[in-house]
Formats: sequence, C-alpha cells, structure tokens
Amino acid sequence: MMKKKEKNQVMESLALVMQLSISMIVPIVACTLFGVWLGNKTDLSWLAIVGFFVGASAGVESVYKLVKKYLKKDDKRI
Repeated sequence: MMKKKEKNQVMESLALVMQLSISMIVPIVACTLFGVWLGNKTDLSWLAIVGFFVGASAGVESVYKLVKKYLKKDDKRI
C-alpha cells in the first residue's frame, strides 16, 4: 500500500502534468484557429501558420512560468 505522503506526491505530479499539457495545447489551438479564421477573411491562408507559432511561443512561455513556480515551491519544501 502507498503511504499518504507518496499518494499526495503522485497526485501532485499528475496535476502538474495535466496543467502543463493544457497550458501548452490551448494557446496553440486558439491561435491557430484564429489564424485560420483571419486567413479566410483576408484570403491570406498563411496566417494559420503564424497563429500556430504565436500560440506555440505563448504556450512555451506559460509552461516555463509554471515550471519555474513549481521548482521554487519545491525548493522551499526541502
């Protein structure tokens, strides 16, 4: 059987993985869809690619901030 402390660590890790996944996927999808929509309105289909890269950079920044915050929190525990 897992101890309560180990179980909490596993749950925290799963929550972090889910949060990182969502923080990366949502900006990419949103910016890509906006790029597609804007590209259709202006007949510039390459705006979807620009939207993808803008979303990817926003996602990377979000993940970086979350990991930095988590590592700082983890250092305080030790």
